Amino acid sequence: MNNHREATASGARLLSQAKALGPTIAAHADEIERRGELPPSLVATLIEKRFFRLLQPRSIGGAELDPLSYVPIIEEIASHDASTAWCLGQNNGCSMTAAYLAPAVAKEIFGPDDGILAWGPGPATMERVPGGYRLSGHWSFASGSHHATWLGAHVPEPDGDGAIRTLLFPKSSAKMKAIWRVVGLRGTGSDAYSVCDLFVPEERTVLRGPQIRAREPGRLYRFTRGNLYAAGFAGVSLGIARGVLADFVELAQDKVPRGAKGTLRENAVIQALVAEAQAKLQASRSFLMDALRDMWSEAMTGGEFSQAQSASLRLASTWAIHQARDAVTALYQAAGATAIFDENPFERRFRDMHTACQQSQGRPVHLQSVGQILLGLEPQTSLFTF
Repeated sequence: MNNHREATASGARLLSQAKALGPTIAAHADEIERRGELPPSLVATLIEKRFFRLLQPRSIGGAELDPLSYVPIIEEIASHDASTAWCLGQNNGCSMTAAYLAPAVAKEIFGPDDGILAWGPGPATMERVPGGYRLSGHWSFASGSHHATWLGAHVPEPDGDGAIRTLLFPKSSAKMKAIWRVVGLRGTGSDAYSVCDLFVPEERTVLRGPQIRAREPGRLYRFTRGNLYAAGFAGVSLGIARGVLADFVELAQDKVPRGAKGTLRENAVIQALVAEAQAKLQASRSFLMDALRDMWSEAMTGGEFSQAQSASLRLASTWAIHQARDAVTALYQAAGATAIFDENPFERRFRDMHTACQQSQGRPVHLQSVGQILLGLEPQTSLFTF
């Protein structure tokens, strides 16, 4: 219980810090977009404020936040800049690996101030050799890889009954390739990397699977990284939409559309649209937090998550992403020609939102999987990765 109270207090403090840091993040938004990465000065600030340690075990200096504290922090940062929040969501999800490593190895990788891990999907092969593995492969979509110091790879175990082995190695061991020329979330630096015949010591690998428990006893690690990727990236989407709504309300105070006799806010259609956007965001956020609250209560009692609980979180996460997208689209269109100029925030947020929807957490197939469960069928795709 003391640990729970400590994590809740840390969450409140970090959320307050995220709000205070908001103007600084927003001031870097154009630079982030232009550079295609988070600038070193901002990375240094995020490190100093310990925003890359939100989901790391307390035993190595992490905050080990509960999900109900974690998601609002990601959402708050996303309301100022989506790429920053996306990187934090990815890097923090990766850092949960620390809970599965031997303590000394976890400290080796994550102990330094700049101990940040990134990874992405891709084909790979590994061969067991004395003391570890020989790894070859090519991966992409490695969000946050520009400021990371470690990279990872996920490779199916040959006879592991669906288990996955995650191998970690210094970024200096890999060859990076710039591929991130995209519509939105340009500042995430989600580039590609490769290794060939790289030796990875056994102790820098972890096995993942439905029956594999973390070494760390904290209740947070009842959740998989897939659980918190889904919830965290839903938080990113809700934060983007919150930012658009706030910007639109500000615009509506003074903008008089061509041919109109009054400001946007005096238009009945606009009034209803703003109310509908607020309802979409508030309702989907409540659904997401309720699903997390239910699972956290189960974790606190030491129970196992049911399929219904996992399905509820998957549905809430995907639904929040889709509702945020719909709200952003409607508000963007209502802003008129103002929204198309890059000197205003609408254009970038619109691109960021639609890019976020294309990522795996926003795939419509998740709705099909949950529907199959609700109808008493076996889902044809997994609800979450390990």
